[in-house]
Amino acid sequence: MLNIGCHLSSSKGFLAMGKTAAEIGASTFQFFTRNPRGGAAKALDTDDIAAYRAFAEAHGIFPVLAHAPYTLNCCAADPHIREFARNTMADDLARLEYFPGSLYNFHPGSHVKQGVEAGIALIAETLNTVLRPGQTPRVLLETMSGKGSEVGRSFEELRAIMDLVEHRQLLGVCLDTCHVYDAGYDLVHDLDGVLERFDKTVGLDRLRAIHLNDSKNPFASHKDRHARIGEGSLGLDTFAAIINHPKLRHLPFYLETPQEDVAGYGQEIALLRSRFLNN
Repeated sequence: MLNIGCHLSSSKGFLAMGKTAAEIGASTFQFFTRNPRGGAAKALDTDDIAAYRAFAEAHGIFPVLAHAPYTLNCCAADPHIREFARNTMADDLARLEYFPGSLYNFHPGSHVKQGVEAGIALIAETLNTVLRPGQTPRVLLETMSGKGSEVGRSFEELRAIMDLVEHRQLLGVCLDTCHVYDAGYDLVHDLDGVLERFDKTVGLDRLRAIHLNDSKNPFASHKDRHARIGEGSLGLDTFAAIINHPKLRHLPFYLETPQEDVAGYGQEIALLRSRFLNN
């Protein structure tokens, strides 16, 4: 069975997100833990969470993927920005304990003229501060497109971060198809080769989620502009190959494509389900 969902607004609560997911044919979903530009998170509504968990169990919605705000920069030069990142991540992970089996995805950050090695060290420092043995959420480093001074533009950079983290068993990777294609990994013509390189560098056992996004840019452009599935430079056949690949088909897939409303996600989910081989 294809486990696929999309990004939903958390403004109306978790039960509302679960119902929306079910209505559009999704079996999982992603949400921002707070305003994507930063700020404090809303107080948890434990009654809403309990109702959501019952609904999710009844409708087979799993696992929920929480996305950290874009302003979270673990390797910023400014120590106050790094402190915000640490505090935000720690708070988010504590909240996700209400959701067994949940995933927490974040952009590793931008080193901003400090250099990649310094950025990697600072990201690992943040993770060593917030990760705790026994925590239930798995923390995912997202693959990045390589624009500006982003860290995480290569599998080697992700592995370098993990190697410096004490509790690395709590880490995983979320592979964004638009990002890795823009970064120079040819998913269109060499999907098997890309997966082989990922396995040798990071390990496919650490790949826990995939963001399904087409790209408005050509290969290796080092930009980040998502397109609807089949309407960008990757093309529908590439996504059919990804969701059916024997090393990927068991993973949860999350759409982050540009849409006017959630109905657009429903159409893409139906399209991808029509291309999924149930064998």
